[in-house]
Amino acid sequence: MTTTTITNVPLLDLQAQYEPIKDDVLAAVTEVLDSKRFIGGPKVEELEAEINAYSGTKTAIGVSSGTDALVVALMALEVGPGDEVITTPFTFFATVGSIVRVGATPVFVDIDPTTYNIDPNQIEAKITSKTKAIIPVHLFGQMADMDPIVAIAKKHNLYIIEDAAQSIGSTYKSDDGNHYKAGALGDVGTFSFFPSKNLGCAGDGGMVVSNNVEIGEKIRLFRNHGAAQKYYHDFVGGNFRLDPLQAAILSVKLPYLEGQHHARRANAAYYNEKLSGVVEIPKILDKCDTIYNQYTIRSENRDAIAEALNKANVGNAIYYPVPLHLQNCFAELGYKVGDMPHSELAAKQVLSIPIYSELNHAQQDYVIDTIKSV
Repeated sequence: MTTTTITNVPLLDLQAQYEPIKDDVLAAVTEVLDSKRFIGGPKVEELEAEINAYSGTKTAIGVSSGTDALVVALMALEVGPGDEVITTPFTFFATVGSIVRVGATPVFVDIDPTTYNIDPNQIEAKITSKTKAIIPVHLFGQMADMDPIVAIAKKHNLYIIEDAAQSIGSTYKSDDGNHYKAGALGDVGTFSFFPSKNLGCAGDGGMVVSNNVEIGEKIRLFRNHGAAQKYYHDFVGGNFRLDPLQAAILSVKLPYLEGQHHARRANAAYYNEKLSGVVEIPKILDKCDTIYNQYTIRSENRDAIAEALNKANVGNAIYYPVPLHLQNCFAELGYKVGDMPHSELAAKQVLSIPIYSELNHAQQDYVIDTIKSV
């Protein structure tokens, strides 16, 4: 019996994910090409129905990216110049860039230092007469603590847009006793199908979900230049349509998603066992069932660990090295170092390591041993 020596582990292995479903993906793509339905059509509608059922919402609208999902949601909710939107500085740029793109002003609230999600206890102090919405981000696959956020939004008559780009299929047990999937607790939820996401397509793609059918229909108009009928425009929208080729690929991949979530959780449990006491491992709220879009460790020796992983050809990434309140493009907002201490410290200490569902224990041991060597 021969034992394969591990010499590298990628951060994400899309080839391993693709191989078992290759024939089905190619067949789905060929079907679209043969149909010549390249804009909209049945493949997009099928995926919308599937995501709607999967997320437990009442309507789903396919869009061109996770970023455009945020933009079109803000537009449909009439968030614009003079409005403020509360969100977290510890997230991907698109969350805050979308707020600025519609002319509104982002207002930052620091994170909970254990979950990296927005701290609900700090939100209410940031609400003003200009506040129109809250965008909690479900980071790394774990939902934000939504019960207090929903209560605050109801109290102050604010919209909630769930940025669930990294968390499709993650769940939250509410105080009302029900389990909700990401996107189902706010007025609107947004997903990204970027290739590195748990449900990723072969390019850019996104989805907006909502339990408010009226809002959903408005978003449906906004994604198509604000027109219900060609050349007749009720709103100034944009070209935010989901490509049928991407929709067809996603419909092939969706039935495998829960199994992949399960495998990621199993891989996380293995890491937890082996890395506990070595580095700070992810903290998951009792109310949450994460999908581990990322497995993010934390250490004061982060840079040394990253260097060792790089030398060992182990994929790793820092999400995120500079919190958004300190980005040059948002300097006019007036934030400075020290304003968001938990976000700033996390940016210096977090590191994400391989967690994809096809990862095996031998590969994980190689990652673990490399980290322990530091």
